[in-house]
Amino acid sequence: MSNNAEVSRDKLVSDFKVVMSDAEELLRLTAGQAGEKLTEVRSRLGDRMLTAKDRIADMESAVVEQTKKVAYATDDYVHKNPWQSVGAAAGVAFLLGLLAGRR
Repeated sequence: MSNNAEVSRDKLVSDFKVVMSDAEELLRLTAGQAGEKLTEVRSRLGDRMLTAKDRIADMESAVVEQTKKVAYATDDYVHKNPWQSVGAAAGVAFLLGLLAGRR
């Protein structure tokens, strides 16, 4: 997965949490208000918020699980191929040094 996609997903989750927090505050502030339609809207909003929170929690756990799998695979590869890993790291460091030296 690309770095831009991860940043976009993290931003989306962060923004969604802010919206959820604002919606919860709105529900608390309108708790004393009477009216059939307002009660119905509050009920639907509460139900949808619970569903959305569950989906976000599922998505976060899936991301954590995938991250763990990638970390274990990387660790396993480095242990099985230490010299190739050192060579790859040296190559990346060399390229970064060249790029930094140009500035």
